[in-house]
Amino acid sequence: MRKKIHVSVVFNELRVETSTGRKFISEMGKIEADVTRSQVLSGARPSAVDLSEVGVLEEREHVQEALQKNGYKTSLFNMNSDIKRLIQFIEEKEPDLIFNLCESVGDEATHEMFVAGIYELMGIPYTGASAFTLGMCQNKVRTKQVLSFHKIRIPRFTLYKHANEIVEDEFDLRFPVIAKPSLEDASVGIDNGSVVDNFAALRKRVRFIFQNFDQPALVEEYIEGRELNVAIIGNRRPITLPISEIDFSGLPPELPRIVTYAAKWMEGTEEYKGTVGVCPAQVPIEVERQAKDIALRAYRIMGCRDYARIDMRLDKNNNLYVIEVNPNPDISDDAGFARSARASGYSFDEVINKIVEYALERTP
Repeated sequence: MRKKIHVSVVFNELRVETSTGRKFISEMGKIEADVTRSQVLSGARPSAVDLSEVGVLEEREHVQEALQKNGYKTSLFNMNSDIKRLIQFIEEKEPDLIFNLCESVGDEATHEMFVAGIYELMGIPYTGASAFTLGMCQNKVRTKQVLSFHKIRIPRFTLYKHANEIVEDEFDLRFPVIAKPSLEDASVGIDNGSVVDNFAALRKRVRFIFQNFDQPALVEEYIEGRELNVAIIGNRRPITLPISEIDFSGLPPELPRIVTYAAKWMEGTEEYKGTVGVCPAQVPIEVERQAKDIALRAYRIMGCRDYARIDMRLDKNNNLYVIEVNPNPDISDDAGFARSARASGYSFDEVINKIVEYALERTP
């Protein structure tokens, strides 16, 4: 009898500060009574539920269920930000493949690539992007430089490595601009105050980023228009799935048309309720063709593999700008990636199986 392939779903469940000490998210149920660090930084109301914290638990459950339906032997491992425990687990369980859902170590998103590095050093195949690609895409400025070198249109930008570097006479971008932490992902540090239309507001926002995130501030020209997401699966012949659009029409008119942290993760906020994913996006055929072509180029240039999502803005003249390359996007059953897959005719179980098959192709 053929041995079942053992796929281990590895994730990193966070602990958050509560009134009774640090707790795992899974110990708390709905996060309504406690205010997490993310809620404070996003300016969200304490009554809102932070789905970025809960999401990893839902994602691991959805993935494990799909793997089991596809006939794989599965195990779950909560790394709990302990690299030694991860190494011990791999040595003891010897999985054939790791389904990598780790997006941080502790509170450090920049350490995401180190987890993949452990897999590589131990010779364990895993799903998704390599350690190198994860690190490259985490660095928004480096990603923009690479894409720009390859003639992919991006918004004009500048980087402030110190808060006192921002000088009005040297500023050459056109307002409005959007300011964000340069080393975060998942919309961390982006709220309704991120888009500014004058230098005084920009200086204040840059200082906010340094004070709250202790990292360089990325400032780029704000592209007024529509936001599109292009999901991609595959390696040797990657394919684009139907384009998804973020519909901002439900937002109050005074709020900027951007995906803030609250819009993405804070259930119960007006940003969350007013920002809806629509797939397939209704765009002209030529725009669709260009968006998919650009997304595939960005996918290959940045070294993505198995699956990824490319985010773009479409201006009033139908010019496309790449604003982000997400090499390990949220793939839970209710996330945007799965929405695009369903529009293409794939069930969630089929998508998970394809990702595993792509990863196993790299196994000697």
